[in-house]
Amino acid sequence: MLRLSRRGLGALALAAGMAAAVPAKAADDIVLGGSIPMTGVFAFAGIGIQAGISDYLKIVNDAGGVKGRKVRFAFEDTAYKVDASVAVFNKIVAQDKPNLYYGDSTAFSKTINPELERSGQMIMAGASFATELNDPKKYPLQFMAGPDYTEMFGILLRYIAKEKPGAKVAFVNSDTEFGRDPIATSEKKAVELGLKVVEKIVTPPGSVDVSTEVLKLRRSAPDYTIFHGYVMAPIPEFIAQAKQMGMTSKFMGTFWSMDNSMVQKMGELADGFMGVMPYRYYYDEDGNAPMLAKIRQMRPEYQSTPYMQGFLTAMLMVEAAKRTLDKGEPLTGKTLKAALNSIKDFDTGGIIGVPISVPGNSIPVGRIYKADVQKKLMVPASDWIKLEQ
Repeated sequence: MLRLSRRGLGALALAAGMAAAVPAKAADDIVLGGSIPMTGVFAFAGIGIQAGISDYLKIVNDAGGVKGRKVRFAFEDTAYKVDASVAVFNKIVAQDKPNLYYGDSTAFSKTINPELERSGQMIMAGASFATELNDPKKYPLQFMAGPDYTEMFGILLRYIAKEKPGAKVAFVNSDTEFGRDPIATSEKKAVELGLKVVEKIVTPPGSVDVSTEVLKLRRSAPDYTIFHGYVMAPIPEFIAQAKQMGMTSKFMGTFWSMDNSMVQKMGELADGFMGVMPYRYYYDEDGNAPMLAKIRQMRPEYQSTPYMQGFLTAMLMVEAAKRTLDKGEPLTGKTLKAALNSIKDFDTGGIIGVPISVPGNSIPVGRIYKADVQKKLMVPASDWIKLEQ
């Protein structure tokens, strides 16, 4: 578990105060509700997500709102617990009548889906990139502001196949629903791309003894090793032991392992660590990115990858509301999702480096970034990679 710094605790207290001080809904407010994990094991993400959503809504409201209507963020802490998330959802729905909602986990998204469809009053996105949620028939009112976990693997595998055709690849995942999500389908995709999956290793999440698993990895001698289902531990332990044994495999991660501040905590072990990111990093000045410049103006200190995810999620939700109102339609789950799915070649202001479309429940776009220990930054290692939908 990550410990919050004094500054982080201060931000948490401020955020909690903001939640408590939310005024009553005006008749024409558009409300974005949220089950946000401000405490608990996922607090590092929740604090960033809350800040990203809040900042984008401030930009919108300072510019006059959506067709003159303010967008208000009504959220409460869930500590990343499903029962708490459901309780917060029920409370906010009763009090604030949200049109948009942000959920904190795959489990919550799946649990609350029948109620979303029953009420038909909102669309929902959240912290989860679960492949299962990327199904418009089963989850017609949900979406994710990026690629699902299988699509993340697809982007990584496309990159590997281009860099080293026929490469040997190993998958290392946590023994969780999150960890197992993309493994079976990604093994098939690797074969289609002419790659060889030479090892699949499963571990408990968190800090565990991985010496036996590293020996397996060494015997299979992969050119690339992809970690999934972890935030950080036991990735550093794998890399340290593998390098001690003389392994030359390139190590890669998926979104939740790619925050720059966390990767750089690995020190020299981070050098060359790669992974897929759907968004530009806070400090990235590569290409035209006026929205990143705006974020840096609002927050001079580094903002995390969860911040970017929250920011873009709010942007897409607001765009869906704007398009719905532009058509003179009421804000319902069905009209909002139809408006969201009308988004084609949309400019995110540089948050994503290419125009995006949302024909289904995901945005299958990403870029490979690599850790540069000397610069203490994740730097681009590829162009933007778009998967076909």
